Amino acid sequence: MLYVNNNETIVAADEFAVGANSRAYLYGDGVFESIRLRNGVPLNIENHVQRLVQGAKALKMRVPIYFTPEFFEIRIRELCKKSGIREGGKCRLSLDRISGGTYAPISSEVQFFIEVSPIAENDFQLNLKGHEVDIFTDFKKNFSPISQFKTKNALVSVLGAIKAQEKQLDDMLLTNDKSQILESTNSNLFVVSNSILYTPPVADGCLAGTMRMQVINLAIKHGIRVYESSILPSNLLIADEIFLTNAVKGITWVGGYRTKRYFNSVAKRFVGLLNEHSQMEIENKLL
Repeated sequence: MLYVNNNETIVAADEFAVGANSRAYLYGDGVFESIRLRNGVPLNIENHVQRLVQGAKALKMRVPIYFTPEFFEIRIRELCKKSGIREGGKCRLSLDRISGGTYAPISSEVQFFIEVSPIAENDFQLNLKGHEVDIFTDFKKNFSPISQFKTKNALVSVLGAIKAQEKQLDDMLLTNDKSQILESTNSNLFVVSNSILYTPPVADGCLAGTMRMQVINLAIKHGIRVYESSILPSNLLIADEIFLTNAVKGITWVGGYRTKRYFNSVAKRFVGLLNEHSQMEIENKLL
């Protein structure tokens, strides 16, 4: 049985219901993080909590000073243990403004919500078949003070994912009003040309993904050149590889964009580097 932690109240997941007066439910008034679990331990928790708190503050929420990585890691690990998750899994950690008010809240205090679920793989694994993608043109995502955070208003991604289903594709790539490609509906984007990595800058409007930054840091550590650079559709046509990154899946390689086909050797290498890094992280925590 799986359990959730609703602001320090632990209940069975199938018995929990979101309150009708929840501001996250009524107005999307909250932020969240998706966190990968390995051996029942949350990975990269420091960066997840840092972005979560920054996002909440950008939404003018008052975040308690004790909402630290250590505070949430203890509760996530306890929840995993109670839910029987001892290997691979994922966690969704939310901060929501407390109930009350209409568009104007009566308070900017926050509450947290943690949910966990198992996944089949303990290690990160590369998808066997490359994803097929196209560019989503119906709606744009532009830079704003909150575009880099995971807020509970994700309609552009939802509509992009629906469009991918309609076109029988695996994902769609989101753009801004300058036709610069930002990310996919659920992941950051990396383009590989001549063994050099390129990823859109946060200033273009993309999510400041925790896995995106981890891949950048791993590239620098291992002498792989990586640049934050605006990506246009024409760049996809001359690329050797394209891969997507998010905290739960790790690396997802793209096999095709329209008629263009791609390799996946760099993506494979990063999956290996990512597993090495996460194993070291777990070992350090268990010492």
